[in-house]
Amino acid sequence: MRLLLLRHGQTTANVTGSLDTGAPGPDLTDLGRAQAAAAARALGARGVEGLFVSRLVRTHQTADPLASAAGLARDELPGLHEIAAGDYERATDHDSVRGYLTTVHRWVHGELDARMPGGETGREFLERYDADVARVAETGAATALVVSHGAAIRAWVAARVPDVAGSPEATSPLHNTGLVTVEGDPARGWRLVEWHADPVGGHLLEDGTAPDPTGEPVE
Repeated sequence: MRLLLLRHGQTTANVTGSLDTGAPGPDLTDLGRAQAAAAARALGARGVEGLFVSRLVRTHQTADPLASAAGLARDELPGLHEIAAGDYERATDHDSVRGYLTTVHRWVHGELDARMPGGETGREFLERYDADVARVAETGAATALVVSHGAAIRAWVAARVPDVAGSPEATSPLHNTGLVTVEGDPARGWRLVEWHADPVGGHLLEDGTAPDPTGEPVE
C-alpha cells in the first residue's frame, strides 16, 4: 500500500509556540484552513481511498476539505495523536521546547527507552502508532492518507523506514501540511517514496506567516 502521512495545518498553538499536545487541542488558524484546502487540491489526484485522523481536532479540520471533495469518511484512530509533551505540556519557553525536541531526536536515533518527562517512552509511542498503521493497512486501501502530527510522523518514519534515521530530514522541521509518503506494509516493511517538508500547497508560505514560529515542528 501507499501511505501518505500529512501533518495538520497551522494551529493557534503553532502561532504562540505552545507545546499543546492534549485532546481535543487547538483549532486551525485561517492560514491553517487555507493550507488544508490547498492540501486537498494537491492530493486530489493521488487516488486516496482511505482517510484517517487522530483524536485531536486539528487533524479533523485538516482532513475536512479532502473528505468533502473526495466523498471520503474520516476514520478516527486512537494512536495517531502527537507525542505527549508530559511535563512540558502547554509550555512555550525555549528550555521546554528544547527538552521536548531533544527527547524526540533521541527516539529518532534509536534511544527508544528514553522517556519524555512525565510522558511516554519511544517504545510506548511506537506501539500505539504501529497498531493504528496496522489498522489502516487492514482496510485494504491501495492509497491511504493519515493526517497526523509533525513529531509523531518523523519519529515513526525514522523508526520504521530503513536509512531515514540518519538523514537530515528526520531531525528537521516538517512544516504544517508537509507530507511524507511511504510504500509497503507492516509485515514486509516500508520504503520512503517522498519527503516533502514544505506545505503541499507550497505558495501559502509566501504570505509571510510562518507555520512554526519556533522553527521546529513542536506539535
